[in-house]
Formats: sequence, C-alpha cells, structure tokens
Amino acid sequence: MRAIFVQIKCEMGAAYRVARHMADSIEELSEMHSISGQYDLLGKFYLAPEQDVGLFVVEKVQTVEGVKDTYTMLTYNAFTATR
Repeated sequence: MRAIFVQIKCEMGAAYRVARHMADSIEELSEMHSISGQYDLLGKFYLAPEQDVGLFVVEKVQTVEGVKDTYTMLTYNAFTATR
C-alpha cells in the first residue's frame, strides 16, 4: 500500500459534512483532519500499488458533494523512530 495526502477545499460551511461523508464511505481513507490555511481538510489515503491515483481522486474524492478543489501529494517514504 502507498499513502497519498489530499488537501480538500470545501464549499462554505461544508467541511465537517464532507469529512464525515468521506470517513463513512471511502474505505481507502486512513485519517481526515480539519486544517487551517488555504484548504479545509487533509485526508490520508492508502492505495494499492496498481491503483490509479488520478482516477481515485477524480472519482472518489472530487465527486463528494461540497468539495470545490483538491491538491494531491504523493509520498515516497515514511520515517519513524528506531527503537
């Protein structure tokens, strides 16, 4: 599995509704955070290696009612503390 992060801009007053809908309906969603700044939400999604990132974002994220814009970041490596 690989992680992608998607920043999501919502229509005014829709961020919590959008976040709840995605949490309940998109199985690839690991975490959804409300954030400050230019975007309203930050979602962390885990996709299968063969899954098309662009198609996933267009079909599963951008089609949610209340979503106005997205900005997708691909990840390469995750680092954690060694213990």
